[in-house]
Amino acid sequence: MAALVRAAAAADCPYEVALVASNDPQAAGLIFAGEMGIATWAMSHKGLKRAEFDALIDARLRRAGIEYVALAGYMRILSPEFVGGWEGRMINIHPSLLPKYKGLDTHARALEAGDAVHGVSVHLVTAGLDEGPVLAQAEVPVMPGDTAETLAARVLVEEHKLYPRALADLVRSGPRT
Repeated sequence: MAALVRAAAAADCPYEVALVASNDPQAAGLIFAGEMGIATWAMSHKGLKRAEFDALIDARLRRAGIEYVALAGYMRILSPEFVGGWEGRMINIHPSLLPKYKGLDTHARALEAGDAVHGVSVHLVTAGLDEGPVLAQAEVPVMPGDTAETLAARVLVEEHKLYPRALADLVRSGPRT
């Protein structure tokens, strides 16, 4: 999220970050966004059904005039209604070269498989977990002696470069369906 905010400060960036929302009121990104003068919204999802919580966040996004949603560190599966309402305008970043290693523990899984190359993907969000069309990818070599942590650190560097570029490309080209 911070990489998206920093990239938005460039004069030629086609998007602005108008709202940072979270299901974790203690999320560090909310503090960063507030310090950058960006509106924030946070509410715990606990005690609410998935569709109920998603309807609340959807209403807040729409009231703020949001046109695109970029998920960053949002670790909840979204309801089909929410996903459908943002079809072609919601992206996610995932630490693997999709379609490989959907879900969690991607770095350890790449190491266990003996992959020579790992990486990161930005994809459109669809109802299936990490199944949306891939918009952009960046490769990271797997080095001898890598651990899940060292590999994750190198992938994160590429995530911070790739995500702002992929969002900018989507905004420039318009919604994708």
